[in-house]
Order: sequence, then C-alpha cells, then structure tokens
Amino acid sequence: MGAFLGLLLGVGLFLILRAFTTPPTKTTRLTWRTRVEELLAQAGIEGVAPGQLIGVSVVLGLLGFLVVAGISKVALIGLVFGAFAAAAPFTVVRSRRRKRNLELREVWPEVVDNLASGIRAGLSLPEAVSQLVVRGPELLRPQFDRFAADYRATGRFGECLDRLKDELADPVGDRVVEGLRIAREVGGGELGRLLRNLSGYLRDDARTRSEMESRQAWTVNGARLAVAAPWLVLLIMSFQSDVIHRYASPAGVVVLAVGASLCVAAYWLMMRIGRLPVERRILR
Repeated sequence: MGAFLGLLLGVGLFLILRAFTTPPTKTTRLTWRTRVEELLAQAGIEGVAPGQLIGVSVVLGLLGFLVVAGISKVALIGLVFGAFAAAAPFTVVRSRRRKRNLELREVWPEVVDNLASGIRAGLSLPEAVSQLVVRGPELLRPQFDRFAADYRATGRFGECLDRLKDELADPVGDRVVEGLRIAREVGGGELGRLLRNLSGYLRDDARTRSEMESRQAWTVNGARLAVAAPWLVLLIMSFQSDVIHRYASPAGVVVLAVGASLCVAAYWLMMRIGRLPVERRILR
C-alpha cells in the first residue's frame, strides 16, 4: 500500500513539473489576409483577392475625399465621407455574406437529406458527396463539382474534404464535413441517423431564426436610417459654401468629431443589442 501511494505521489509530482516546464501551445490566429479571404468565400465571391478588395476600398476612399472636399472646401468633411466611401466595398461584401448565409440556411437541410438517402441506398461516402453535383441544391453544386473532380484526380478523401470545407466557409458545412470524415476514418454505422437528426435540427433552427429576423428587421433599418440621416443632410449642405464653411472652424471640427463618435457608438450599440447569436466556425 505504501509503494502504491508513493507511486501516485511520484506521478502527481511529475505531472505538476511537466505543466510548468512544457511551453504553452500557440493558438492559431487568423491574419488579416485570411480573414478577408474567408469573408470573400462566405460571400460567394470568387476571383477577387484580398489585396484587390482593399485596393478598391482605398481608391474609393480617396475619390470620396477629393470629391466632397472639393465641393465643400472643408477637408474634414471630405475625410468623413472618404471614410464612408472606403467602407462601402466591405459593406457590400458583408451584405452579400448575410444574404448567402440566409440562402445556405435554407438549402443545408436538403443537402443533409440527400447525403442520408444516398448512404441509406448503399453508396459510399465519396459517391454520396459526389452525387450532390446532380441532386444537390443549385447554390452549392459548383463546390461539390470541384470536390468530385478533386476526388477523381487524387482519390484522397480527407484532403478533398479539407478543400471543400475551405470553399464552403460555413459553420454547418464544417460540421457536415467533419461528420463525414469521422465516419470515413472510424466507421459510422449511425451516420444515417445522425444526418437525419441534423436535418431536423437545421430546419427548426432556420424556422426560428427566420421569425426572429423578421421581427428584428425594423430595428436594424431604423438604426441605419437614424445614423445616415444627419450625414445626408450634411452632404446636401455641402453645396452651400456659405453655410458649410462654418465647419472649418475649431468649433465646427469639434461638432463633426463628436457627432461622428456618437453616431458610431449609437449604431454599434443598437446593432449589438439587436444582434442575433451567430454560429462561429470552430471546426476549421
């Protein structure tokens, strides 16, 4: 008994020492380029590099600054609207991402149902995924077509799934892909039942989110209108040089700076309060 307790004490001391001497693992942090690439992928925009998107943003910002500053003769007002113009490309891409997420939310249950029916019919996992080129929803057929071509060329199911997951860039897609990977590697006799349960869950989640977003829409639109209204008025006033020139004074600069800060803070707060929980990609 004494030897056993001594062994336990030794193991405990070893583990404590190992905890202090082992260097911490580095967490994977996404670079700005990876974040922009993921944003473009989630928006369904192909053929546009992150540098190109940022370049368009810079050019629009400079144009907005030069045009408004030239009209109003006030550099600070030009700077404000130049910032709005620079943010416009990212706003458009995020809008397309939201729209695509809504579309994906509607079609993922169909994808999962097709996978479950193919597996139930006796198809192998690669064959069931490749069949989605024909049987799957139109929105996701290009991605599954590239998966089928990759698998025919390489025969490496895991690597093809990795590329498919990167192209989809969707949390639900990550779960489906990882479920297929596990079923392929360790065997999944319950995969059909798992996919049917997942399909039911996705339908319930889509229905609930649709109801909540329809009620939330008026709040979001009201927040955007409240923030945009004073700046539209300021833009109209820019054509009246005798009025807009007052904002070139120190007091006018303070008014613009405080107004911009309050608008940004109020818009962020309204969107934060009314934001629905967003599923994150944890299975990258």
